[in-house]
Amino acid sequence: MATLKAKDLRSLSTDELSDKAEALRKELFQLRFQAKLAKLDNLMKLNQTRRDLAKILTVKREMELQKNG
Repeated sequence: MATLKAKDLRSLSTDELSDKAEALRKELFQLRFQAKLAKLDNLMKLNQTRRDLAKILTVKREMELQKNG
């Protein structure tokens, strides 16, 4: 998965962000599992997935605050 940009994420709806976050959580689980079994070739993919998930959650939280604020 390519690096996600916060600017692009802000154009998505809350439901779409939730779907993307859930997909990244599943991917992160699989990557951690592969890393423990030493079957993961690219460890940077694990870091990038964590960062992408954090970006999605941050944008989602910004939207919640903007809606309530």
